[in-house]
Amino acid sequence: MTIDEQIQPNETAVPLLPCVAVDETLAFWRALGFAVTWEQRKPYLYLAFGFSGFELHYGRAPHGFDTSASTGCGALVMVDAVAPYHAAFTAAMRGAYGKVLARGLPRITRYRPGASRFSIVDPSGNTITFIRRDEPEELEYGGSRRLSGLARVLDNARILREFKRDELASFRALNSGLRRHGDVAPVVEQAQALAALIELSTALEKRDLVPEWGERLRALPLTAEEVAEVRLTVDDPGVLDPWLPGSP
Repeated sequence: MTIDEQIQPNETAVPLLPCVAVDETLAFWRALGFAVTWEQRKPYLYLAFGFSGFELHYGRAPHGFDTSASTGCGALVMVDAVAPYHAAFTAAMRGAYGKVLARGLPRITRYRPGASRFSIVDPSGNTITFIRRDEPEELEYGGSRRLSGLARVLDNARILREFKRDELASFRALNSGLRRHGDVAPVVEQAQALAALIELSTALEKRDLVPEWGERLRALPLTAEEVAEVRLTVDDPGVLDPWLPGSP
C-alpha cells in the first residue's frame, strides 16, 4: 500500500490560538456555552474548548503579543447556517453580561439578515469567523457591478469591513463615496452611509467627526421603517441613539 493510499480524507484540524488573558478567556467561552475540555496552567498553558462539533485550543501568547493590533490570529468555522449560531451566542452574552458585547474585547459582530458570516473576537484579540458553507466564492471589491452610486459604495464598504476586516479602508470608501454620490442618493442610503461613518469614526478614534455625521443623519427625513433599516447597518446600534429619531 502506497503512502497516498494510507492517507484517508478524515482529518480534523484544530486551531491553536495565542492567549494573554487566561481567566477572561475561560469565563468568556463558558459564558457563550462552550465546554472547557482541558485546562492546564503549569508547566505550560493549554486550554481547550468545545462547542457542538468543533474545538478551539489556546497556548501561551508570544512575548510582546499586542491584543490591540491586527495580528491575523484566529479561526474559520464553516457551518450550514450562521444565523442560529449568532442567535445562540448573543442570547448567551445578554444572559451573562446583560448586553451584547459589540465593542472592545471581547465582542461579536452584528448579524445582518441574509449575511453569510459573522465574527467573535476573544479577550486576546483572536477572531473566530463563522462562515456559511455556500458563501459566494467571488467577492466584488469595489462593490457589486449590479449596483451603482452610493448603493455600490455601501456594498464595497461592507465587503472591506466584513471580509478584509479593514475598518480604515471601509471608512475611506464611505467618506469618498458620500461626497461623490450623497446629494443624489436615496435618503435611506445616505442614512446608512452616515450611520456606518459614525460607527467607524468611533472605532477608529476619530470621534471628533461624529457630530458632523450625526447632525447630517438627524436632518434626514426618515420613516420609522427606514430608521429600523438604518440601525441594522451597524454592529452597535447604540452609537446612533443620539442621532436617530425614535431611538431609545
